[in-house]
Parts: sequence; C-alpha cells; structure tokens
Amino acid sequence: MSTTSPTHAGPVSPVSTQPDLLYSEEEAALRAAVRDLLTDHCDAARVISRTESDTPHDLSLWKALADGMGLAGLLVPEDRGGQGATHREAAVVLEELGRAVAPVPYLTSAVVATEALLTCAGGSEVLASLASARRIGALAVPLHTAPGASFPTVRAAEGALHGELTGIADASAADVLLVPADDGGLYAVEADAAGVTVTGQTSLDLTRPLARVTLDGAAGHRVGDAGPAVRRALRAGAGLLASEQLGLAEWSLTETVRYLKDRRQFNRSVGGFQALKHRLAQLWLEVVNLRAAARNAADALAAETADAGDDADTAVAVAQAYAGQVAVHAAEEALQLHGGIGMTWEHPVHLYLKRAKADSIAYGTAGAHREALAALVDLRAP
Repeated sequence: MSTTSPTHAGPVSPVSTQPDLLYSEEEAALRAAVRDLLTDHCDAARVISRTESDTPHDLSLWKALADGMGLAGLLVPEDRGGQGATHREAAVVLEELGRAVAPVPYLTSAVVATEALLTCAGGSEVLASLASARRIGALAVPLHTAPGASFPTVRAAEGALHGELTGIADASAADVLLVPADDGGLYAVEADAAGVTVTGQTSLDLTRPLARVTLDGAAGHRVGDAGPAVRRALRAGAGLLASEQLGLAEWSLTETVRYLKDRRQFNRSVGGFQALKHRLAQLWLEVVNLRAAARNAADALAAETADAGDDADTAVAVAQAYAGQVAVHAAEEALQLHGGIGMTWEHPVHLYLKRAKADSIAYGTAGAHREALAALVDLRAP
C-alpha cells in the first residue's frame, strides 16, 4: 500500500531558468530555407550592383522573404495577423541576412517598427499590414539611438506634424513612418502623404541607407504612446542586431579561412603559416563568444513576460557591449588577409566592413551598453 499522499504525488522537477543557446530543429530548418533563398537571389555581385544604383533596397528579395516565406510577421501573434513565432526565429533570419549583407529592411520593419506597434493599442491595422508584408514600416528615430536614451521628436499642432528627423534607417523604402511627437504620442504617417519628404543621406553602409524625414504639416494617426513603444523597439533592435553581427562575423571568418587554404605562396598554402593560424584561432574564439551572447539575447527577449525582471535588458546590454568589436575585427581581418583582392570594389568584403562599422554604433555604442549594464548590475564606476 502506497504511503504517498494524494496531494504529494512525487517530487517536482524544478523549472530551468538557464538560457537555451542551442538551435532547435525548427530553427535549423528555417536557417536552411533562408540561406537557400539568399544563395539564389542575393549573391555578392547583385548586392554590389544594387549599391551602385538609385534603388539600394532589393524589394523583390524582400517580397520573397517577407511575403513568400512569411518572415515579416514572425514577431506578431497569430491573432493579430502574424506567424506567432519568437525572437529566436527572427534571430536566425537575421544571422543569414547578415551573412549575405542583404539589402532588405527586415531589422527596421519586421523587428523595430513591429515591436513599437506591439505596444500600441491603436496600431493594429498598421501592424497587420507590416506582418503580411503589404507595407514596410520604419521607426523615425535616428539609427544610433540606444535603448532608454532620449530621442528627438517633431511638433504636433492641430492634428498636423512639423519637424525634421535625421539618420532614419530604411526610411526611403518605407510605406509608413512611425513618428514620435512632442505631445508624447507615436504617430503613423504615410510616407507618400502631403507634407512628407524623405531625402537620402550619405551612409557608410550602402546596404542600409539613411534618410532625412521632413514633415511640413503632415497628417498622422496616433497609434499609442511614444515612450514605451520606442524603448521596446530599440531594445529588440539592439538585441537582434547582435545576431546580424554574428552572421557577418561568421561569413568573414569562413571566407577568410577558405581563401587562405586556396591561396599559395612560396609553394605552400598561405593558411599554413603559424602567425595566420594564431590570428584565425583568436578570431574563431571571439565569434564563438559572440554566438553565445547573441543567442542569449534572443532567448531572453523570447522568454520575457509582462512581469519579468531585467533579464532581457541585461542580455541585450551584454550582447551589444561585445558584438560590435567582434564584427568589426572579423571584417578587418577578412579585408587584410584577402590581400590585394580584398581591396577591390568587386570583392564583397568592403560591404561587410562597412556594415560592421555602421552596426557598431547602431542602437547604441558599446560604451553606452556598458554603462547601461553597469547600472543594471549595480557596478557603476566610482
């Protein structure tokens, strides 16, 4: 006869609070599908050719990714018109987009603008249009703005918006702009509406162009409060940017190793020189550490609930305190170790270096994230 009480059926296994840094089978399948598409439609020659044109964004590739594969709505719940996935899946997509330096507005529309609208009660219609890829969105906050930092606003007066915002990533491809105003509201503004002018700016990263947005009495629909929407959007952007930087760094390392195996000097493979082996080994360690930080940030964002603490904030700050320097180092090593061919316009390594340098200040510099991290763990400098 059992002596176990009906109310105590046995020991209960504790729920693990450790982050899951491994990729699931579904995430691996998603990666394979995205990589296959990019291999067929986003080769280096096409990307370089597009950067030389007046249309840097590849909207046909965007349609294939966002509409054909349904990736634009990964972060949107199914009951709001999306796929109901998590930041982990979006991170996998961004890793592959980073590997290809794909000129598509995925980070800015499917992540940042979408995250902003998820906090806004009045943004359901716009959110559904972004999730279905009928429209492209852009948050009209300068790309360099860190999560939690102050951001510029435009003036709202008598139902119209007036002002100028600069450094807005992918604004030239956007159909709808999410504009913060001085009355505390976040407004959805049609990019082709009267009183709206989007002017391209000189950008280091030719695959993610910046623009100046000028509003001269433009009509806007208030979708919610700007403060919480912008903070959430920038945090998600910073956290998942680390996955894009990871993909960029992995490509740089992989292609450099491949080139050094093939390149011969003094009748031997260049990759056999001990000094180069040491440089590549060090870079490999940095990339492995970046993968852990990026996966941790994506997992923390995916696991966060309304009553969660600072886990996601901490994970994002850790990832961005480290990611920028690794991505830049990887691209610099790729450029140098490819020798003379790496210095040519025809070789794509310059695209990776420019993207890495631009990403290193996007959504906050490493220094800004270190300061944020110090405050979160109560280790401020004296």
